[in-house]
Amino acid sequence: MIIAFGTPQDRVRPDLLRSSDMMDNPFEFLCYKKIPCFSLNQPAMSLFNDHRQDLGKLKSEIDLQKPVIVTGHGVGGSVASLFTLWLIGKMVSSDKPMDSSYKPPLCVTFGSPLIGDKHLQEAISRSGIWNSCFLHVASHRDPLVSSFISNDSYRPFGTFLLCSDCGSTCSENPDSISRLLKEMSTQNQGPQIPGYGNIVERLSSKAICKDSDVPNITQNLLRASLASQLQVLGFSKSDLSQNNLVKDLEREELLFTLNKRKLFIPHKKLDEMKTYMAQLEWYKKTCENRKSGYYDSYKNDRFPSDQDVVMLVKILNNYWKDMVEEGEKQPQKEGVFSRTRWLYAGTNYRRMVEPLDIAQYYKKGGQDYVNNGRSEHYKQLQKWQEEDKKAKPINRKNVQSILTVDSCFWAHVEEALISLQKCKAAGSSVAEEQEATKRLEEFEEYVYGLLRSYKVSPEIFLKESSYMRWWNDYFRLKGSSHGSQLASFMKNYAMYEKGEYDFSHE
Repeated sequence: MIIAFGTPQDRVRPDLLRSSDMMDNPFEFLCYKKIPCFSLNQPAMSLFNDHRQDLGKLKSEIDLQKPVIVTGHGVGGSVASLFTLWLIGKMVSSDKPMDSSYKPPLCVTFGSPLIGDKHLQEAISRSGIWNSCFLHVASHRDPLVSSFISNDSYRPFGTFLLCSDCGSTCSENPDSISRLLKEMSTQNQGPQIPGYGNIVERLSSKAICKDSDVPNITQNLLRASLASQLQVLGFSKSDLSQNNLVKDLEREELLFTLNKRKLFIPHKKLDEMKTYMAQLEWYKKTCENRKSGYYDSYKNDRFPSDQDVVMLVKILNNYWKDMVEEGEKQPQKEGVFSRTRWLYAGTNYRRMVEPLDIAQYYKKGGQDYVNNGRSEHYKQLQKWQEEDKKAKPINRKNVQSILTVDSCFWAHVEEALISLQKCKAAGSSVAEEQEATKRLEEFEEYVYGLLRSYKVSPEIFLKESSYMRWWNDYFRLKGSSHGSQLASFMKNYAMYEKGEYDFSHE
C-alpha cells in the first residue's frame, strides 16, 4: 500500500514553514523517563489535526502485516511523517511483539520541513526500527530547504538523502545533516521547486561523484570522503577551502560514530562480566566452607578475599547500571532485555550482587534498604525479570545451586534483627513492642512462603549466618512452645538442602 500526501501550492509557503511556534506532542508512546515530552511544528500539526478524523479511519484500515509506504512533498511530507509516527504508535500499542509479522512502515518525504525539536529526534533515534522508518530527500535547488533550518530548535531524524545535479549523498547523523542543510540553503539558486521524480530517476547513475580530484586521499580517508560528497552537492573546491565545513563535518562524524559504539560496548563485555560472576561463585563457595555464607563474610570483612570482592562488585555494578540505562532508552519490545541471554545474566547478577550491596548498607548503619537504599537499576532488572514469560522453574534436585530469588532477602533479615532488638530493648514502649512483634510474625510468613517454593538458597542455614542468628534469638524470645509453620520446618531444615522436605503435611 502506498499513501501519498499532497498539499496545495498555497500551503507550501516559506513563512508558514518558518514558523517558530511549537506545540506539545500527541505521540505519548515516544516518551520515556529521560524524555518525558517533546515539541512539534505547530503549522504541520494543525494541518494533521484538521484531517485527524479521516486519517484515523485510514489508520484503522491499514494492515501492518503488509508493506506500507507513506510519502509526501513539502508540508505533505510533514503530514506523512506525523502519520507514520501514528502508525508506529499503533504497532507499539499492539499485543504482538515488534519482531513478529508486523512490517514497520516506510516514510519517504521530498523537500519536507523539519517537524520537531531535539527531544523528538532523540526519542525516535533510541529505536533503530523507528529511526529506519524515515527517509527524507532534499534537493539543493529546493527553495524550501531553508525551512529545514528556520529555527535552531528543530532537529532532523531518520536518514537524509541530499541531492544535486551531480549526484547525492546520504547521512543519518543529525548534526552533520543540520550543518549540510544550512550550507545548502546558502548555495540554493533554484527559483522554483525541482522535479523530484527526475531526481529519483537519475539517482542510480549519479550516486557517485565522477571525475572528482581529492588531494591527499591516503592521508585522511574520512575527510576525503566528505570532501567528495560535498562536491556532489555542488560545493566547489574554493568553497571548501574558504571555510572549515569539511573539518567540522569530520568532527561530527567521529563523535557520532563514537556515540554509536558506546551503545554496543556493554554488549561485547557480557562474556567478560561472566568471568567476574564466576569469581563471585568461587568466593561464595569459599565462604560456605567457613560456615557463614558470602553475605555475612562480605559484611564482616575478616579475610583478604572479602576485600578482593569489593572491586568485582564495583565493576559488575558499573556494567549493569550502563546496561540498564541503555535498555531504558530502547522500547521494551525491542530492548536488550527482551533477549533471553541478557535477561538471564542480569537476573543472576542481581541475585548474586545485590546482597553484597545490602551488606554494605547495613554495615554503615542504614535502615529500610528496600525503600531508602535500593538502586534504581536493581528495581528495573527485577521488573524486566518479572515481566518475562520464559522464566525457568526451580530445579529442586539441585537445591545447593539455588540463588535466593528475592535479591532483597537479606535486607528483610536485617530488618527482622532490628525488630528483634526493639522487642528485647528495656526502654521500648508497649506500642513499639507490638509493632516489632507484628513485623517479626510477617517476616516468619515471608520466609516460610519462599521456602515452600524452594526460592531460598540453603546457605541461610549455615551456622554463622545472620538468618540463623535471628532465628535462634527469635525462638528463645518466643519460647519452646512456639508452634508456627516456620518453627516446624526449622526442626528438619536439613531435608530442605536435599530437596526432600515435605511441605504437604503443613
